[in-house]
Amino acid sequence: MPAERPGRLGVGTIGAGRVGAVLASALAGAGHALTGISAVSDSSRERAAAMLPSVPVLAIPEIIERSELVLLAVPEAELGPLVAGLADAGVWQPGQLVLHTVARLGAGALDPARLAGAIPLAVHPAMSFTGTSIDLARLPGTWFAVTAPAPVLPIGQALVVEMGGEPFVVAETDRAAYGEAIDTAISFSSAIVDQASGLLDGIGVGRPGAVLAPLVRSSVENALARHDGGAYADGTGTIDGAASDWPLGGGA
Repeated sequence: MPAERPGRLGVGTIGAGRVGAVLASALAGAGHALTGISAVSDSSRERAAAMLPSVPVLAIPEIIERSELVLLAVPEAELGPLVAGLADAGVWQPGQLVLHTVARLGAGALDPARLAGAIPLAVHPAMSFTGTSIDLARLPGTWFAVTAPAPVLPIGQALVVEMGGEPFVVAETDRAAYGEAIDTAISFSSAIVDQASGLLDGIGVGRPGAVLAPLVRSSVENALARHDGGAYADGTGTIDGAASDWPLGGGA
């Protein structure tokens, strides 16, 4: 399917989970044309209808046939078999951009598509997603890890900028360590909040989340500042003047 205007891409999304629906919406906001989305479960169909009401739900081969950029927003365990199966079926197209969002995997995970002539991009937003329009407001300023062959690395970086994010390059050999860092941040943040909330709930505090929110945000901001130059630019307790509702990380 042709793009709406010069420089725009026809974007197909495989996976209407929390990440796929939001990134597709962000790319549409940047002017790209959404060609279709795959959604199997009831929750995925509901999310697609809410986030992308005018985008048709299609079979995966039809989405790929229509698209110049294919966004693979699927779990890590499903990515390899999906890419290889589509390669065996001869679905990938030469010159087509294929982008996955798994934190731990680099562009090498897309080798079956690359061997068919597609251009591989591994792009992961370091953000925890709700799968709602709330995430669209959080994307600006979010950091995205980008891994791709050197000649096409600027394409991945440009797509991140179009979504409002900040790209940074992670080497293919470092993606596993990057993914571990993301998993650690998500797991520990969630576990600490759950444990502390449970203790407060046990002593009768009615809204433990509200009580802990300022403490947790300021504590994490202080910890982050130690690894980001340690400076508070505006003296307000936020990092470089950024709002305190930062995302905890993860998402793919």
